[in-house]
Amino acid sequence: MKILRNFIKLGIIALFLTSGFAFAQDAAALQKMLKSQNQTTYSAAKAVTQQTAEIENGSISSVVSKSRIGQQANDTPDAQLAMSESSYPVTAGDVYTLAFAAGATPVSYSIPVDSTYKIRIANLGVIDCKDLTYLQLKNMVTGIVQKNYPMGGVQFVLTSPATFRVTITGEVVKTVQKNAWALTRLSTFIKESFTDYSSSRNIKIVSESGEEKTYDLFLADRKGDLSQDPYLRPGDKIVVNRITRRVALNGAVERPGVYELLDGENLKKLIDYYGNGFESLADLSRIELYRSVTGKHDSGEKLYLNEQSYIDDFKLICYDEVTVSTFEDLKPVLFVEGAVTNTNTNTNLVASTKVAMRFNNGEDYAFFVRNNKNMFTNVSDLENAYILRGSETIPVDLSKMLYDATYYSKIEIKYNDRLIVPFKQFFVTVSGAVYSPGRYPYIPDRTWDYYVGLAGGFIKEKNKMDAVTITDINGKKHKKTEFILPEMTIDAKANSGLYYFNQYAPVITTILSAVSTSISVLAVTGVIN
Repeated sequence: MKILRNFIKLGIIALFLTSGFAFAQDAAALQKMLKSQNQTTYSAAKAVTQQTAEIENGSISSVVSKSRIGQQANDTPDAQLAMSESSYPVTAGDVYTLAFAAGATPVSYSIPVDSTYKIRIANLGVIDCKDLTYLQLKNMVTGIVQKNYPMGGVQFVLTSPATFRVTITGEVVKTVQKNAWALTRLSTFIKESFTDYSSSRNIKIVSESGEEKTYDLFLADRKGDLSQDPYLRPGDKIVVNRITRRVALNGAVERPGVYELLDGENLKKLIDYYGNGFESLADLSRIELYRSVTGKHDSGEKLYLNEQSYIDDFKLICYDEVTVSTFEDLKPVLFVEGAVTNTNTNTNLVASTKVAMRFNNGEDYAFFVRNNKNMFTNVSDLENAYILRGSETIPVDLSKMLYDATYYSKIEIKYNDRLIVPFKQFFVTVSGAVYSPGRYPYIPDRTWDYYVGLAGGFIKEKNKMDAVTITDINGKKHKKTEFILPEMTIDAKANSGLYYFNQYAPVITTILSAVSTSISVLAVTGVIN
């Protein structure tokens, strides 16, 4: 019995050893098979990569030809973009690359899609890929290959998207055929072909099979409805129809612009839907309509509408222009005149300017001036500005308003005020007993003798003791020791007694000579004894 038990133990040990050896063999074989499979997969992937690189470098003539055609399209075909777009449709002309391992043999080849849309997957089957997206086709191809080669490491990529021809006709610059690809949308394709009369809301696409659909690009642009801006397909024919009504909307609405109206749409729809409604300050009592087409010889008339016209949905015709006024237009007006620029037109200051500017009731001059400081220039005499209010003149120092933070003024703007800003010319006038009287450029920190020197100096026969009178623009006299300021006048006095004697002596001599002659004549004639 003991011998039997020992024999059984030995048998069990031998069985374990045998099983372990077999398991080791199986493991080694499995490891070898996996290594071979990985090498195969790597080779297949490498082949796909090399194939793609060759296509990109232009080694395949047919793909190069398509690439050149694509450069003429509105947007260039891009394989990476196409594969990133889940809705990319399989298109006749696409070139795909399939790679997998058939046992230990790597397989890699290109699969072009022709107009039948039937493609062969190696010797494993044929797929009808019409109306499929790239992802759907990829899943089908991967499923077929993996079913036959479970460890095949299948790869299926789009290497060259198709380009195709699409015809544009109708109300366009001219009928043309242009290149497109499967991610070209209608809007980007036809924008360069529109005329002034092309409709963007009534565009028909006739497919290769003859099916007709009409699209409205306004809904795509405004509402984001991309179903109205479809991708183009091979054989499409685009027919652009002519506008029926196009009107302009301006003024106090949220979205002014030029809009193409559909049948039954008029003033209310134009403002509420297309213009997105009135602005908060819109004046519904002042809606202007310019009608350029009246059917008369003297076309062109202005119609004045109001809120009731808006409620009644006033009927519009093609080329009408609607303008909604705003209460901002009714603000009171202040006139600013003199040495100022028109900030609305950015005109250079060459002469006195008069600008009408609106203000809010209760607005203060200091705030108004600070908010419109760009209208003043280096020739604006800010210190000597004044307000004309009827027959009243109110002096204002605009310089302090602009540049003195501690200055406070409570001068309220009134309707029809005139703010006068004089010119401040940087010249000094020299007159009187000088050789070259005239106006000379102002130089800071100069006294009267500098400007008299510019004028050639005193005429000594006329002026004695360098006598001058200095007055500013307001007629105020200044001392000779003060610095001269712009627009001052230096008058060199003609105060020489000898000068006046020499000036009047000939007259006196003539008079005396005449008197003497008269007396002599009277004495000779005996009138005077």
